[in-house]
Amino acid sequence: MKEIEIRKALSEGRTVLNGWSVIPGGFLAEIMASLGWDALTIDMQHGMISETDMLGMLQAISTTKVTPMVRLGANTPELVGKALDAGAMGVICPLINTPEDASRFVSACRYPPLGVRSSGATRAMIYAGFDYGAHADDQVLKFAMIETRDALENLDAIAATPGLDGLYVGPSDLSLAQGGKQGFDLDEPNMLDAYKAIAAACKKHGLTAGIHTASPEFAARMQAIGFRFITLVGDFNFILAGRGQVGAARKLLGD
Repeated sequence: MKEIEIRKALSEGRTVLNGWSVIPGGFLAEIMASLGWDALTIDMQHGMISETDMLGMLQAISTTKVTPMVRLGANTPELVGKALDAGAMGVICPLINTPEDASRFVSACRYPPLGVRSSGATRAMIYAGFDYGAHADDQVLKFAMIETRDALENLDAIAATPGLDGLYVGPSDLSLAQGGKQGFDLDEPNMLDAYKAIAAACKKHGLTAGIHTASPEFAARMQAIGFRFITLVGDFNFILAGRGQVGAARKLLGD
């Protein structure tokens, strides 16, 4: 099976920089993959992306050395299987609140007897090799999202789930769950405590700590805490940043 570059990087203690795509389109995914990320995640939960879009975007990412990943729409075997069969080399699962949720997620990623994944990795075999089925259980990256009060309360038990590779912080939802505001790069004391607790749980159980950030400066702060899989915004944010250029042009050119 084709080596998953970010798995090797993480095993060596290196930090992985992940991009994020919420806008459909193979060409846009290809552009995103050219920007220098180690991995690029297609967001099937909040992105405007269909399963057909996802396939084309995974194919576009696969023209580069970037590791293709998918954030699932929900924790179901059907959605896990669709993403993995299409060639995602890692999956991030939202709303993992209990160790039972985490176990169901991991099981959906693994073939029997270790799990319940159905055999039929069509495109995944083309991308990763025809020995994919023999190695996918151990090689495909599995991240559980920590984004609720229940998840924080069950943090250690979730992190102890056999077969899980990492925990991934959804900062906006996690803040809302604790009575805070929406957004990223949140550094209120309760959020900083949560980040540290998640990083510590990952260290204890040999997992990778992942988080969504909105600036290089905050990404560096999270790295210092112990996060090694760091998302730095995505396509939607890059396009919105262009408003500054439009505004500057308006001022220079007038009405």
